Amino acid sequence: MQEERALSPDAQFDAHLAEGRFMIQRARRSGAYVFYPRVAEPGTGDQELEWVEVSGRGTVYATTIIRPRPPAETYNVALIDLAEGPRMMSRVEGLDPESVRIGMAVRAAIIEEDGRPLVIFRPEGATA
Repeated sequence: MQEERALSPDAQFDAHLAEGRFMIQRARRSGAYVFYPRVAEPGTGDQELEWVEVSGRGTVYATTIIRPRPPAETYNVALIDLAEGPRMMSRVEGLDPESVRIGMAVRAAIIEEDGRPLVIFRPEGATA
């Protein structure tokens, strides 16, 4: 635990992902889930935050399509409402970017990209 506290919240988040665990913070007093990783709960300033594993379930809140110059491929950027409450930015993979819809049920997956683990989402029920 002491070693974990020596790392920044971002580094702790990345370390959990590197272990294959999607974890976010929760305030011990209020029970509120907190994302993006930080040192204190927004609104209260409570610094008693603990890392907890989340379900990975979510719902697409908003999405946009990015069309870079060829030969780069089109992709989406989405805001995902996690089942636990926080909203995070990611992307939905496993279907055409144009098929991602607001309200779509998604599930988190941890992938490695450019040598770093990150969370992406796939449509609920899709296989890796």
